[in-house]
Amino acid sequence: MNAGTEQKNGSGLLVYSSKTGNTKKLAEGIREGLAAALTGEEIRLATVEENPDPAGASWILLGFWADRGSADQKTLQYLKSLEGRRLGLFGTLGAYPDSAHARDISQKVKGLAAEKNTVLGCFLCQGKIDPALTERFKSLPADNPHAMTEERMKRHLEAAKHPDENDIKAAVSACLAMVKALPEGAT
Repeated sequence: MNAGTEQKNGSGLLVYSSKTGNTKKLAEGIREGLAAALTGEEIRLATVEENPDPAGASWILLGFWADRGSADQKTLQYLKSLEGRRLGLFGTLGAYPDSAHARDISQKVKGLAAEKNTVLGCFLCQGKIDPALTERFKSLPADNPHAMTEERMKRHLEAAKHPDENDIKAAVSACLAMVKALPEGAT
């Protein structure tokens, strides 16, 4: 076994929803990073549209994109089908990941997941904002609370750079910590 890898004998399920490719990129990076770190552990990757059966998974990592202060609707629908699972969450959003808005989203999604599951944690990172949404904000009158301001445009431009390699490394680290927190032999 290589240094830095941990031998496991179980299986995980990594499910994600992605609109602009942000969460897909993050999910693929997480899977690759976990596969390298958790030798001997099968990690299935699927989209929420595939509605993967969680049977046999020791843990599930569920990826979402932030929409209207919560996870996107497809993720929420899939989440409703999960019960009694060990569930880690990861997501992308246009806001800064250390913002109050991001903390609110994290708490809301964790709360929804915890209704029927054990939540292992939640990782959020910034991701590019749908260009159609940026254009819609630009067309709003200045007195609208969502109108494009100089600060909002700065955030949109910064968000377009994410998720980057540092975000992926941070996501792998966070998700690995979630999975490692499980007791040995957890199913």
